[in-house]
Amino acid sequence: MIIKSVKLVNFRNHSEYNLECTDETSLILGENGCGKTSVLEAIYILTQGKSFRAVDAEILKRGEDFYRVEIEFNNGEKNVVTYDGKEKNFVIIDKKFKRLPKKNRYPVVLFLPSDLNLISSSPSRRRDYFDLVFGQFDGRYNDALLKYNKALKQRNELLKSENLRPGDVFSWNMLLARYGCEIAKFRLEFVDEINKKLTEVYRSIAENDDKVELLLETQVEGVTEAQYLKQLEAEFTRDSYLGHTGFGVHRDDFVFYLNDKVAEGSASRGEMRSIILALKFIEADLVYQKTGLKPVVLLDDVFSELDASRRKCLVQNFKGNQVIITSVEKV
Repeated sequence: MIIKSVKLVNFRNHSEYNLECTDETSLILGENGCGKTSVLEAIYILTQGKSFRAVDAEILKRGEDFYRVEIEFNNGEKNVVTYDGKEKNFVIIDKKFKRLPKKNRYPVVLFLPSDLNLISSSPSRRRDYFDLVFGQFDGRYNDALLKYNKALKQRNELLKSENLRPGDVFSWNMLLARYGCEIAKFRLEFVDEINKKLTEVYRSIAENDDKVELLLETQVEGVTEAQYLKQLEAEFTRDSYLGHTGFGVHRDDFVFYLNDKVAEGSASRGEMRSIILALKFIEADLVYQKTGLKPVVLLDDVFSELDASRRKCLVQNFKGNQVIITSVEKV
């Protein structure tokens, strides 16, 4: 599906903003701070159902009491989202929803300047990144992650209680074991699929014979639900003392290796950027393979962070996708 136009009202610093899109590449040009990223954020909300950087109260233009975003697709359909300071609603073909229905979501490859620092960022930042990516591969991943995080929050809140007994958290242990094993299985499967392509795509960008690998560092590989549950029970005393859950997939990390060495600390800035470019190209390819849909590619001011050869590679590899670019200069 191709985005035909985007209309914003009271969205961040935009009182009104209209973008007419082409089938291939659309450029949003402007100085830093003029609200270019906000346009991509609006598109993301109406294709994914949520912002990639803020809550609704922060998005609403200061001094206004509502925002509205409308996307029109090339088939004539429109997605609309409104927020009145308290409640957000999506309107799809004249029907109102509290959340964007799964069937009306559309895959997106989002490329932010901060993604170029993914390798050297924190484990939680890398988990968040891959959770967004994997969620577009398979909706069941999102479902399992949502249920796991709810159970984890409830268990952690209970762990701060006084006179807590092991049986008080048993039901949450059961849910963490069930969905934690599901998440681990998905993550290992998706990492394996990325690794099948990663070195080849990286070499096409870097033009060398280096080997790149992504590894999932996890406590739960090969662990059954029963074993997961047993470990949570075994760590109950420690967890209740610390006030949080120490075992589980919420402690996973995704680590990049270059020529069998951890890329963070050993790879140059250029090498790390080539790895991330390769990852983005693979993401778009896997989304298409698994959903049959060509994802919309949103590139937020990344051209200024890349040299000429990597810019050229970016353009070539996303050819065939609808691409919407923000930039401070013509590209």
